[in-house]
Amino acid sequence: MSEQATTTITDSTTNAAKWNKADTTWVLSLFGTAVGAGVLFLPIKAGLGGFWPLVALALLAGPMTWFAHRSLARFVLSSKNPDSDITDVVEEHFGKGAAKLITFAYFFAIYPIVLIYGVGITNTFESFIVNQLDIF
Repeated sequence: MSEQATTTITDSTTNAAKWNKADTTWVLSLFGTAVGAGVLFLPIKAGLGGFWPLVALALLAGPMTWFAHRSLARFVLSSKNPDSDITDVVEEHFGKGAAKLITFAYFFAIYPIVLIYGVGITNTFESFIVNQLDIF
């Protein structure tokens, strides 16, 4: 019986180690959310504070971003169904009522960020055209 259990564990570990398209999508999504604001707003503020405050901020924000995104990824991947999204996983772990509440809260945590990115990228692009390309 212990040989069968060992074989099952080995087989599931072998399957989990294979890299696929979904893994690539997750990595790119998490990378994009982790550095999106930095790419958009950091170059503007980097010159104001200098190099060392930028390094100190990176040392502080790096682990915070890493652990937060790692925890979110682990939570979503904890589902029994490999095709589940965050809403399905919340429902699986906490029930339908909590899933609606958490999904509602998650939406209102993400939606303002999308609005800020929209305004920020527009302003950055306009500033680049006016100040660097001297078009307008």
